Amino acid sequence: MGRVYNFSAGPAVLPEEVLREAADEMLDYRGTGMSVMEMSHRSKAFEEIITAAEQDLRDLMGIPDNYKVLFLQGGASQQFAMIPMNLMKNRVADYIITGQWAKKAAKEAEKYGKVNRIASSEDKTFSYIPDCSDLPVSEDADYVYICENNTIYGTKFKELPNTKGKTLVADVSSCFLSEPVDVTKYGIIYGGVQKNIGPAGVVIVIIREDLITEDVLPGTPTMLTYKTHADAKSLYNTPPAYGIYICGKVFKWIKAMGGLEAMKERNEKKAKVLYDFLDQSSLFKGTVAKADRSLMNVPFVTGDTELDAKFVKEAKAAGLENLKGHRSVGGMRASIYNAMPYEGVVALVDFMKKFEEENL
Repeated sequence: MGRVYNFSAGPAVLPEEVLREAADEMLDYRGTGMSVMEMSHRSKAFEEIITAAEQDLRDLMGIPDNYKVLFLQGGASQQFAMIPMNLMKNRVADYIITGQWAKKAAKEAEKYGKVNRIASSEDKTFSYIPDCSDLPVSEDADYVYICENNTIYGTKFKELPNTKGKTLVADVSSCFLSEPVDVTKYGIIYGGVQKNIGPAGVVIVIIREDLITEDVLPGTPTMLTYKTHADAKSLYNTPPAYGIYICGKVFKWIKAMGGLEAMKERNEKKAKVLYDFLDQSSLFKGTVAKADRSLMNVPFVTGDTELDAKFVKEAKAAGLENLKGHRSVGGMRASIYNAMPYEGVVALVDFMKKFEEENL
């Protein structure tokens, strides 16, 4: 069997060119006589890999010099604790709840201080983004937290919340590098890479330097202090070396494709094919308010659980993998990250049309 169209929410599809290049280098990375998997993280070859990866990411996102780029482990979920441990000086933080991950992050932060949930879309199963233009931001909040793209529910902040001068912290795991971004609007912008950038095991944290201090909550482990990793340039301990190497290749691939402007255009074009079909379909329906639709994750349903299951099964047989929706939404979900080719989305829509004709 050849490669399928993989619509998984993460770990997710990677660019085929990147995988082929990694395969070519698997046994001998550029004349070192060894794989990157076997290489000391203190070696000159690996130092070049991580330095180039950081520089390419800085170029792509226009990351200012007063921000540090950290390649860490523990996934986005570990950041749920690391953020309050490092930032909660007043022991108060405001959270905007637009899905499971923001909800989990808020619950974790409660271990360290007072958490105010200043807006939520839970009343409608997180199918929209609340109006965040004038929120009751707490006077003494250390930061305001959002999950910018909600993988499970398929919503995306099109405008960042008005934090009234407070530091904005954003989890961008599922929209990382999908479009241009103004890093200066954030204190911390972070994400697990296994959706849009690389293999599971790496989390990238882009953090403004003034937020990196020794003044962390008592009892914060050395490994969960941003300063530890910033001072050691992400090499305090053995980093997820092979994962960083693949991320670096993906950064170069995005550069070659034309950068984040080109990615945004490409992603809008792909998403339009699917959303346009959903908007006129008599069988399938999207589940998200139109204004808040994600370019990355597209949930949809038929309204009949048995039919949904039949669709997922037949789609799999047709080489369209991982279309089952998250249990909290049901139905289907197509994750169409940067590396999903346009043809993959067209193939999905063609299959949906055929399925609709046969099942209406």
